[in-house]
Amino acid sequence: MALFGNAHTVDPASAQQDYARLLGHGEQVHAAFLLIRDTILFTDRRLILIDKQGITGKKVEYHSVPYRSITHFAVETAGTFDLDAELKIWISGTPTPIEKTFTKGVDIYEVQAILTQFVAR
Repeated sequence: MALFGNAHTVDPASAQQDYARLLGHGEQVHAAFLLIRDTILFTDRRLILIDKQGITGKKVEYHSVPYRSITHFAVETAGTFDLDAELKIWISGTPTPIEKTFTKGVDIYEVQAILTQFVAR
């Protein structure tokens, strides 16, 4: 399903090792998702969006979003015919949300729980 652009779960320990250079001292990855070549990391401090660009994917853009900057978020669960769940995150000062699509195999309620845990601090 990843070939169709939908996110799937990545082992947080593996993501912790793969992206150690991006993390602050003591920062822990709580959840990670892969979207074709892009990655979404939920750490104990922030949301990190890793956007690989170009044909080779050697050019990479890293977005670091502190949880305090998230004004609200929405999840849409998968349905009978629509097998994908969606996540929308609004960032302070930005009218358009960040949108990510997850396969039915990803527990969107877990994603919502992670965001609730860190955004509600």
